[in-house]
Amino acid sequence: MAHITFVHGIGNKPPRDVLLDQWRVALLDDGGLDLDGLGVTTSMALWSDVLYAGPAPTGAGNESSSLELQEAVTPQDADLSWLAEAPADEQAFVAGLGLKVGLAQVAATATDETTPLVPGSALEALQLPGWLTRRLMRVFLRDVHHYLYDVESTPRPGERFRVRRDVRARALDALAEGADRPGPHVVVCHSLGTVIAYDVLTAAADAPQVDALVTLGSPLGISEIQAALAPPWTAHDGWPGHRMPDGSWVNVADRLDPVCGPDPSIANEYRCRGDRLVRDVHVRNPGSWRHSVMKYLGHPVVREAIVKGLGK
Repeated sequence: MAHITFVHGIGNKPPRDVLLDQWRVALLDDGGLDLDGLGVTTSMALWSDVLYAGPAPTGAGNESSSLELQEAVTPQDADLSWLAEAPADEQAFVAGLGLKVGLAQVAATATDETTPLVPGSALEALQLPGWLTRRLMRVFLRDVHHYLYDVESTPRPGERFRVRRDVRARALDALAEGADRPGPHVVVCHSLGTVIAYDVLTAAADAPQVDALVTLGSPLGISEIQAALAPPWTAHDGWPGHRMPDGSWVNVADRLDPVCGPDPSIANEYRCRGDRLVRDVHVRNPGSWRHSVMKYLGHPVVREAIVKGLGK
């Protein structure tokens, strides 16, 4: 037996069971990993309802077409009007992060048509409508900012969250559940989920040990995010050593994925007492939206990393 804990990334998601099944199917497709056949149990750390009013349509979790992406990121979710009231340091963080991922200007008044792109950035290479590209990246900025700065969120009447505190608590519960299952225990995370998983494994005193970490489309290489994670992050000793002393960390990135494209390789910034232990792997995802988790899960190198972590 063995267990995988999944942690999803930016944008709204369908209900937990639906999303979990989508990730499992993506690993199985085209002669991939039959987790049931291998006796591997799985769980999903779902946190999207902390920021989003209701679950996304079922197809939105696949992120495989413009229609599904459009359903997952509404104009309301991409609204940056909150930025006008943010402190100056937080506005600077968002502006710097926006520039790194390919938005030449970030403003509270931005719309689907008005946000200019950085010439030559990964965003320009996306085969998506311009308005959808801009909306997706504004959603990324909002979700990352609200997590790292522990913003108060009221997605539904009568419900109030502190984003970083409550999302970390959910991820910690999911990791604890996985640790209680027969091991080995592998954490597979995507996008902002890689930041959440890393944050829990390095900063939560009661986080359990894990045997392997697989990060997909991760923005952990971006300096603004690293600064928000420090301490305990340092380039010399960024490895989650207390929770993964003998495990492996494989980081998989597409250079045209705008979320990780600014710095797809992270081994140099997440050393273990100065040693480079993270294995960086670059892949090429098909289609127009290179950040899709379903496309990452279809790569043999991702499946091989999971199998190795599971000891299968």
